[in-house]
Amino acid sequence: MFCRLAAPKPRGMRGENVTKVSTFILVGFPSAPGMLYVLFLVFLFIYLFVLVENLVIILTIWSSTSLHRPMYYFLSSMSSLEIWYMSNIIPKMLDGFLLQPKRISFVGCMTQLCFFSSLVCTECVLLASMAYDRYVAICHPLRYQVIMTTGLCVQLVAFSFVSGFTISMIKVYFISSATFCGSNVWNHFFCDISPILKLACTDFSTAELVDFILAFIILVFPLVATMLSYGYITLAVFRIPSASGRWRAFSTCASHLTVVTIFYMAMIFIYVRPEAVDSRSSNKLISAVYTVLTPVMNPLIYCLRNTEFKDALKKVLSFGHAPP
Repeated sequence: MFCRLAAPKPRGMRGENVTKVSTFILVGFPSAPGMLYVLFLVFLFIYLFVLVENLVIILTIWSSTSLHRPMYYFLSSMSSLEIWYMSNIIPKMLDGFLLQPKRISFVGCMTQLCFFSSLVCTECVLLASMAYDRYVAICHPLRYQVIMTTGLCVQLVAFSFVSGFTISMIKVYFISSATFCGSNVWNHFFCDISPILKLACTDFSTAELVDFILAFIILVFPLVATMLSYGYITLAVFRIPSASGRWRAFSTCASHLTVVTIFYMAMIFIYVRPEAVDSRSSNKLISAVYTVLTPVMNPLIYCLRNTEFKDALKKVLSFGHAPP
């Protein structure tokens, strides 16, 4: 999302014989031919596991009236987001394990980039909305049902998706307007912003500026809102007289705080590092952790220690539906 500052690179000049790139080749995860089939099966299992666990979360929440509350509506939206993440990246990755070289058209690359960026931007705002929900629950418990109504929850979720997709489409429009030429090979397994901009051979300073400004808005503002929410939560928790009360209050936020920490650490490591310490291989590894392993872990982080959700899930699995 953020563009790293790098030394100016030569651009294609007017009058030069420049061949425009219409297809990109993703290096992916190079390995022996036999190992590619193993990786195919591993990532296929991960993809199916993420689909199943997130669909179970969504169905459990919507079939159990005891979970029809803002916190679980947000969790259901996050699970939908995880399914979109994986469906945007993993199928093309699986295709690359079987087909060599791993080609993707310019239109396909821009489409994948648009959805990936949209989902990242949406998650930024959605995590801030979930932090606000926790702030109201802990700092204003008596007014929680009055403030966090179903209508407000729907508005926050809708705003997360609308703002995320709107900002992403603007970013991708400017990026796709650049001219790409020269080498069409990059050391990555999906279409991300930084490697794409490195292939541009015309002046793309406008695209970089637009990307930086919009990324700053969609990343920093929700981060500030999240930090303010947890700042007030921390003060409220410290005012609770009993240690058990403080732990009970904090435990309601622990899962969300863990996910927020993982999310922003990955974003900072991938997109905000100085160019001097940039490494394509490490970038690809961290991207794999974020785009593949994080969707696996997030549902487990949110639900494993949530007794209320586990009880509802047991009822759904035992009787086919949650009791009214």
